Amino acid sequence: MPWDVPEPSVHLRALDLPAGDGRRALVVGCGPGRDAEHLAALGYRTTAFDISATAIELARERHPGSPVDYVVADLFDPPPSWRQGFDLVLESNTVQALPAGIRATAITSVGGFVAPGGTLIVLAAATTRLDSDGAGPPWPLTRDEIDAFGSDGLNPVTVDLVAAAGTALPTRWRALFTR
Repeated sequence: MPWDVPEPSVHLRALDLPAGDGRRALVVGCGPGRDAEHLAALGYRTTAFDISATAIELARERHPGSPVDYVVADLFDPPPSWRQGFDLVLESNTVQALPAGIRATAITSVGGFVAPGGTLIVLAAATTRLDSDGAGPPWPLTRDEIDAFGSDGLNPVTVDLVAAAGTALPTRWRALFTR
């Protein structure tokens, strides 16, 4: 799997995140858990979910004894208790893997996890080497899709295009929103 890399996202690590101090974090579409483990190491009480039971099982196997709560859950039908329940929400590369017809619903769902005073981090492809033929996933997010995360009381703090030279995703979005 090309997304199964050993380190947390370089774009996540580049952010100067404050210590978690026990605040709640949620990782959307966590896969094997590298980003979730990074947030937990910063002191966040981290919940990480994926629709794939296999991915959750792999995350638990790779991180035995982890404080991260790995959960099988559906972005389109999350537990009601998650609504505005997290101080930090990370959406990294999940929405870009979804077909265009369901992205707006996914974006709304992601934003709904952010608690008052909380922060949403969005990391996603802005371009890919596959753009010319439309193959994918990933399908790059448009600026309008990135801006759509800033709804329902979420306000943009920064929306940046960052380079990822030497990768299949040479230009990436790194966006932060707060509620």
